[in-house]
Amino acid sequence: MAATTKKKVATGRHLSAIKRHRQSLKRKDRNRHIKSLTKTAIKKVRTEVAAGNKENAMTNLKAAITTLHKAASKGVIPKKRASRLSSRLNKAAVAIS
Repeated sequence: MAATTKKKVATGRHLSAIKRHRQSLKRKDRNRHIKSLTKTAIKKVRTEVAAGNKENAMTNLKAAITTLHKAASKGVIPKKRASRLSSRLNKAAVAIS
């Protein structure tokens, strides 16, 4: 009996299924990275708001809004969620006295 040299692929048998799986893994990594960046940007604004530092909050807010809307345009998060989050962050940053 000769040993077979076929590769075992866990996803599917057809080439199109294998390609789709490869693409989904790439997308997953890209989306995870972008989502992590947005969470970090939001966290920076919230910590500055909690500390009461208005200047740093406003500079971090600008970066957070850019990151949120970039993520929304790429389809990582919904556009309405990006708008809602940016609005709430803006409201909190402006309220610092």
